[in-house]
Amino acid sequence: MKRSLIIFTLVLVIGVLIFRCSPADKKKEIKISKVDSVAVFTLKKVAVSKKLLFPAELTAIEKAEIYAKVSGYVKDVRVDIGDKVRKGQILITLEAPEILANLTQANAEVQSARSKYYSSYDTYKRVFNASKVEGTIATGELERFKNQMFADSSAVEAAKSKLSFAAQFKDYLTICSPFDGTVTQRNADPGALTSLTNQKPLLLVEDLSVLRLRLPIPESYSAAIPDTSLIGFSVEATPGTIYNAKLSRKSGAINLVNRTETWEYIFQNKDNHLKSGMFANASLKLGREELSFMVPASAIVTNLERKFVIRLREGKCEWIDIKSGFNQIDKIEIFGALNEGDLLLSNASDEVKPGTKLLPKLKSN
Repeated sequence: MKRSLIIFTLVLVIGVLIFRCSPADKKKEIKISKVDSVAVFTLKKVAVSKKLLFPAELTAIEKAEIYAKVSGYVKDVRVDIGDKVRKGQILITLEAPEILANLTQANAEVQSARSKYYSSYDTYKRVFNASKVEGTIATGELERFKNQMFADSSAVEAAKSKLSFAAQFKDYLTICSPFDGTVTQRNADPGALTSLTNQKPLLLVEDLSVLRLRLPIPESYSAAIPDTSLIGFSVEATPGTIYNAKLSRKSGAINLVNRTETWEYIFQNKDNHLKSGMFANASLKLGREELSFMVPASAIVTNLERKFVIRLREGKCEWIDIKSGFNQIDKIEIFGALNEGDLLLSNASDEVKPGTKLLPKLKSN
C-alpha cells in the first residue's frame, strides 16, 4: 500500500513536469520574448540645394508718367509712341492765357515797386545830406525817411518773388523729358484740356536700355542663398532663348499680401530686344548657408495633429516633432531636436507607438 502511494506520487510529479515543458509552451515563450527588427538609417548633415522655377516680370529701369502741373490746353505734341527722346527734350507745350497774364502783371508790379524804392532812396539820401547841417532836419524825420526806404526795398523783393513764381508757372507750360528713353504711351492731342485731376498721363516715357527682372520669392525660401549672382530666364516671345540677368538687390521685407520677398535682377537690354511688361520664367538654384538634415519622405509621418520622425534610441522608439524645408525628388529637409548619428526609421508610421521595442536593421539613406 505504502509502495503504491509512492509510485503514484512519482508518476504525478513526472506528468506535471512533462506538461510544463510541452512544445506549445516553448513556442509561446519564444514568441513573447521575440523582438521585431526594423530598417533604420543613420542621420547626417549634407549640403542642401534646390532648383526652382519662378514667375517674373520685366520692367524698365526708369519709368515716368508725364502729367501737366497746371491747367490748360494742349498746344502741341511733338512726340508719339516709339519715339526716342533725350533728357530735356520738349515733348508737349500747353496754352494757358491766365498764366501769361499773371506773369505780365507780376512784372509790372516789380517795375512799380522798383520805381517807388528809387524815389524813397533818393529822398532819404537828400535828407541825410541836409541833416549834416545842424538844426536843418529833425532826427525823427531822418528816421522816417530811412524806414520808408527800407519798406520800399522790401516791397521790391516781394514783387520779385511773385514774378519768379509766375515765371515758374509759365515754365510748366513746356513739358520736357526727364531722362533718355522711349515714349511708350500717348494720351493727349492738340486742343485737349489738361488739369490736375486727369487720371491718365499725357505721355509715358521709359528707359528700355536696361530692364529690371523682379522675382517674388516665397517666404520659406527668402533666407536661402543663390548659388550664383546670375539667373537664367526665358520669355514667351522667344521660348528657345535663355537670357541672363545679374542680381542687383533684395527688398529686405516680406509682402504682407502674398508673403513673398522681391528679388531684383538687372538685364542689359541691347537693341531693345526684350520689352517692358513681359512675363518671364526664371530658373534659380537656392541652397542653405549651413548643412542640413535630409531624409526620405517615407521617414516622415504627418497626421492631423503633428509631423514627426521616429528615432530609435536604446532599442526604444521616440516620436520627434519636425518642420520641413526644401524638398527634392526623393528627400525632404527637416528641422527638429535631432543630432547627427541618430537612428531613424526608414518607413515610419504612427502605428509604431513611442516606447515600442525594435531591433535596428541599418540601411543607408
